[in-house]
Amino acid sequence: MSEPSFIYVSGPDDFLALRAASAAWREMVATVDDDFSQEVISGHAGKVEDVEQIVNRVREATQTLGLFGGRRVIWLKSCSFLADNLLGRAEGTQKACDDLREILEVTTPDEVGVLISASPVDRRKRFAKWLEKEGEHVASGGVDSKGNGSDTLLAILEEECESLGVSMKRSTQEILLNKVNANARLLLEETRKLATYLGEEGSEITAKLIEELVPNFGEGDFFETTEAFFSRNLKWTLEALRRHFFAGYDARPVIASLQNRNRLLIQLKALIDGGEIHIGGRGISKPGFEQAAAKYKDRFNGLSDKSNFNVFTQNLWYMGKLVGERQLPTLKRLIDHQGEFIKAFEEIVERPNEQEEALRNMAIRCLA
Repeated sequence: MSEPSFIYVSGPDDFLALRAASAAWREMVATVDDDFSQEVISGHAGKVEDVEQIVNRVREATQTLGLFGGRRVIWLKSCSFLADNLLGRAEGTQKACDDLREILEVTTPDEVGVLISASPVDRRKRFAKWLEKEGEHVASGGVDSKGNGSDTLLAILEEECESLGVSMKRSTQEILLNKVNANARLLLEETRKLATYLGEEGSEITAKLIEELVPNFGEGDFFETTEAFFSRNLKWTLEALRRHFFAGYDARPVIASLQNRNRLLIQLKALIDGGEIHIGGRGISKPGFEQAAAKYKDRFNGLSDKSNFNVFTQNLWYMGKLVGERQLPTLKRLIDHQGEFIKAFEEIVERPNEQEEALRNMAIRCLA
């Protein structure tokens, strides 16, 4: 098989894709003699005409000889026209991608080295499949739309902790990951912030420190309150609610988060009690989970996308984490919780100025 004529870096997280591509670019630049033998072309496009101009620039760059002879390297950086959006689906974009493919097919790697980076990418598209197959594909990792890929972020976090001289337990890493809503850039920045706060090498970043110093980013899980509630720890739950409302947040996202987690636990508990899935030392058994998914597929008709209404669309590792080693409440208790969440929502609608009191009373009724 012939040597790939280009390097292709892609993944669901734009920060990780850029990070991996930058590392590849540094290696490529080291193989050329001078700055005139390297060129970076922005792949950002807002309309089809922009994509066509980008492809023309790549064509010119691959056909241009080095000022002093020798090999040239080109980076088509951060392509935005390979995603599943209006621009990516446009007929003109598809035609431009076909033109780019023709350029890459005739490029000689000994004369011109080409690096292409893109995130996000619709991997169903013909051109994206071709890039992965024909190029030297580097999967940069990251959490995708279905929640898969958290192991990559945890591995990167572990490396960052080692470089900073601090430690963090696996369970604490997961808390931080949830806090930053699985955003790789924020994950590293918040880790550096926490390490700077500790000041001394060899220190441990604890869950308590994360709860005190790291805010919830994006549409996260409001992790502390939800985790405290389903740990069956009333004292921790009430303290988490106090911090939540002291920060000026609303009650509705908390109720939604509790309902989402509880909805998954109801499904998992029913499957466990029915002997459909089994819990081992490494979480939920994958064969049993897949068999149950096939068995009950018809019951979830129309819910193929990731949804907490369908437990089989969730990440298996995450489901095992929810179940954990602790004993789950009874199915009746979980269903009662759902009723209490609805009751709390009705109370905050009737008394919007007493939201914290409504959620505190709900927690006491459920956990006392």
